[in-house]
Amino acid sequence: MESKWRKLKLALGFKKTCILPKTTDQPSSSISDRLSSASASLSGRRPSTPTPSSSGLRLSSSSSSSSKGTCAICLNTMKPGQGQAIFTAECSHSFHFQCITSNVRYGNQICPVCRAKWKEVPFQNTASNVSHDISQPRGDTWSGILRRLSSSRQNGTVRQGSSRLNLNHNHNITEPAIFDDDDEVLDQQTSITHHVNDVDHSIENRMEITTYPEVSAVSKSDSHDNFTVLVHLKAPPYSIKQNGGRSSVEPSVETSPSRARVDLVTVLDVSGSMTGSKITLLKQAMSFVIQNLSSSDRLSIIVFSSTARRIFPLRRMNDDGRQQALRAVNALVPNGGTDIAEGLKKGVKVFVDRRWKNPVGGIMLLTDGQDTHNICTTAGIGEGYQSLVPNSIHRNNGEGLKIPVHAFGFGVDHDATLMHSISEISGGTFSFIEAEEVIQDAFAQCIGGLLSVVVQDLHVEVRCAQSRLQLSSVKAGSYQSTLTNNARMASIKAGDLYAEEERDFLVTLNVPVEKSSDEMSLLIITCIYSDPITKMEGLDVTSEVKIQRPNVARDQVVSIEVDRQRNRLQATEAMAEARVEAERGDLTAAISVLERCQRALSETISAQAGDPLCTSLSAELKEMQDRMATRRVYEESGRAYVLSGMSSHLGQRATARGDSTDSTSFVRAYQTPSMADMVSRSQTILVRTPQSSGNILRPTKSFSGRQQRK
Repeated sequence: MESKWRKLKLALGFKKTCILPKTTDQPSSSISDRLSSASASLSGRRPSTPTPSSSGLRLSSSSSSSSKGTCAICLNTMKPGQGQAIFTAECSHSFHFQCITSNVRYGNQICPVCRAKWKEVPFQNTASNVSHDISQPRGDTWSGILRRLSSSRQNGTVRQGSSRLNLNHNHNITEPAIFDDDDEVLDQQTSITHHVNDVDHSIENRMEITTYPEVSAVSKSDSHDNFTVLVHLKAPPYSIKQNGGRSSVEPSVETSPSRARVDLVTVLDVSGSMTGSKITLLKQAMSFVIQNLSSSDRLSIIVFSSTARRIFPLRRMNDDGRQQALRAVNALVPNGGTDIAEGLKKGVKVFVDRRWKNPVGGIMLLTDGQDTHNICTTAGIGEGYQSLVPNSIHRNNGEGLKIPVHAFGFGVDHDATLMHSISEISGGTFSFIEAEEVIQDAFAQCIGGLLSVVVQDLHVEVRCAQSRLQLSSVKAGSYQSTLTNNARMASIKAGDLYAEEERDFLVTLNVPVEKSSDEMSLLIITCIYSDPITKMEGLDVTSEVKIQRPNVARDQVVSIEVDRQRNRLQATEAMAEARVEAERGDLTAAISVLERCQRALSETISAQAGDPLCTSLSAELKEMQDRMATRRVYEESGRAYVLSGMSSHLGQRATARGDSTDSTSFVRAYQTPSMADMVSRSQTILVRTPQSSGNILRPTKSFSGRQQRK
């Protein structure tokens, strides 16, 4: 059955009219005289092959009868006499003139509704200062009107009342050499109308440190060479308490006083392989992102195929910014090859060249294919990828921008190794979107995190409490850690944390014999960080680790919290080892590695206690074994699935991977409340949309909630 939405779109604009706004230097009567021949040509049946004088186009003044309905691009009402031109194509579908010029700016000559190829599109006049890369209709009637309109433009625009039509659309759009045309950021302190001194930094609004010794007591006569201590960190919620719990402003989309503002750059693949449902779902996901940014957040859009171009500068997402961003996204047309490195380079350039800066920044990179311009196919695992990532965003570059790239591999043909390497080098995450329908949920989860950053530049310092103690190791996953001062001190660069996000680090040290005291201090843990909301730097919180030293320690049980994190690291190491075997072509050995780890996890105390994380790890290891059943399965999904899992567990941050079929939904691990809320919002929007609208009703099990810690 043909959908209602399809019928609605087909019903739009059957009156062949393009309504042009009146201009001060050109009365409507003169336009009508110029169009007499065009009107006559439309009185009969339209020719099968349009010509300049009989092309299925009729232009009239705004007072004339015109098509009524909804613009299929912006979905707003089209009515004559409201200061907006209306364009009707040769296929009889109508659009706002501003919308359709944006849609054809890169040479797209396909109707967004019926996919018919147009022979004529709006605005082509090589004689004017406006250049276009689409065929110009010949004949005095159409081009004459364009010249008259062009002569009345001001700075590349035609104005009537509050209407502003951009004429500077060009397939090979000229980009500025420097991307310093970004919108000015709002002064957060001014708009929120509060001062740093008014903010309540009580314990509930600060970082939390909780420590768990491997065992709570060690006999005085015993010593340990590798005694483990778990350092558990939790970020505060993103809420500000002022004046005894009352804020001087109410939180809103516009002021957003309860969170840090974001500069987001999306780098999107629009190569030829993105045709069909892929580009449709990408546009839908980008629309969700745009609608969920506030007027204080800024967005820039980079697209790449055989080349890369910036189609939307870094602009604030107020009403005008959103509308223009949506038009830019709706105009995307897939074609060409895939130059991922050039797209990423241009995305980073937006951050390098910007004049203003919001506290939080991030890049979302999506592709469904292999880089056809830069990658040497003989490169080993991860080799050669460092050079493709601009040095300014390397996570270990102390003078860098500290802009993480959150990479999304779309479908089964993308280069998972490249995408994982880009995210790992920059400090971002790698998500594997196997089922095309969950792309919006994956984007939602990502921006749910970016829009909730409450801790920045987190440094964790670990010091031995006594000179006779010495650190053996620090297991920090993908975060950089160093041992200094003769192994009596360690530091971890933990980066940014989302609201209520958690981090766990395992520290091992020697515990010597204790002759006198009944209690022993082992470590001093200090967290130093910045608050991006209040812009306060150098905040710190400290905790001390102590154990009991009785004469005899009886019935000591290993901490389940420590055991849980040991299992996480053990499983991640098994994933990495299995991947190496799989890349060598030995899938049997790879599966064997995963099976051994799965059996080992099942015997741990946390598994026997029904720990949710351990259960999820076991299910994930089993899923990876299934995805290594054959070489083809591994190439299509196994590699990406393993890499996305490693990205999540090593960084302790939620990623999308595959399409979970297990009720435990291990893809929810590390998902924060703000991430879960944004995913829920994404699902609710589509679930509530009638199926007849053309939207896809997706299974929601992959992102159905947040993994609870115990």
